[in-house]
Parts: sequence; structure tokens; C-alpha cells
Amino acid sequence: LEGAGSAAFFGGFGQLLKQELGFGGRHRRPPTDPVNALLSFGYVLLMNHVLSAVQIAGFDPYVGFLHSEGYGKPALALDMMEEMRTPIVDSVVLTVVNKQILQAQHFEATMGTYQLTGVGRKLFLQQFEQRLNTEIQHPVFQYKATYRRCLELQARLLAKYLTGEVPGYKPFQVR
Repeated sequence: LEGAGSAAFFGGFGQLLKQELGFGGRHRRPPTDPVNALLSFGYVLLMNHVLSAVQIAGFDPYVGFLHSEGYGKPALALDMMEEMRTPIVDSVVLTVVNKQILQAQHFEATMGTYQLTGVGRKLFLQQFEQRLNTEIQHPVFQYKATYRRCLELQARLLAKYLTGEVPGYKPFQVR
């Protein structure tokens, strides 16, 4: 089901892009166009932030629920990252492409694989950090928190559910 949902999501993602950068669908390894390079880079950054959040909440990030476990694979961090992909990474990718903060010259192509140039990485990281520092009203706790703080709040909410302090875990959703 996750694969079908992902295929449907990325099947329509290209229609949201206002700049032609060769996006024809999601290709992770290797990223075959600039948009896929941005998505992959953003997801790696997000995974590291979620990894920190689950460790702060006291979890072993390598024991998860949805993703399979494997050596060096932080399954719980990958699980918790799913609900944060769109509001953090996908929105940053749309912003940098549609506002033309990043353009074709910010990418290097080597044997069909794309990656950001140094300048492109810096521009993307600035937008990514700005998004993490954006305040929203947390959908469960109903107080203002940055997206960065929401990562930890979601991990703590999972901990409260697993210890029986709250009756259920509510995934992060905005709007």
C-alpha cells in the first residue's frame, strides 16, 4: 500500500513544478534528475533530524514498526519520518524549484546522476533550515512549535502511547 501511495503521489508531483527540470517520477538510486536529487538530499537531512528526535525521546532508532530492520538501518526513524516528508522536504523542494531559488546551473550531472553544486547545497540548506524553524500550531498539543520541535513532540507522543499514557498515536497532519 505504501508503494502504491508513493507512486500516486509522485505521479502527480511533477504537475506541481513550475520549472522544467526533467522530473518524470521518483528515482532514488541514483537520482536521475535535479528534482530527485533534491528529494533524496532532503530526505537524508530529515532522517538525521528524526533520528535525533527518537533518540532524545529514549527510543532505540533501529527497532521500528513499519520498515524492516537491518544492520545500520534506523527503522523507527524511517517510520516516524514518513509523516514529516511532505510538510518539510516536499514543500521545500517545491519552494526552491517554483521560486527558482535553484535552477539547472545548481546541479552537476555525472553519468546520468544528478547532485547539487556547492552553491546549490547552500541555497537548499538555507531553505531547509528556514522550514524547520517555521512555527505552526501542533495538531495534537494545540500550541505553537517549530517543525524541528514537532519532530521531537511526535516521538514523545509515540512514547506516551506505548507506555499507556495516551489512548492512541495521532500521526502528524497539518490542515
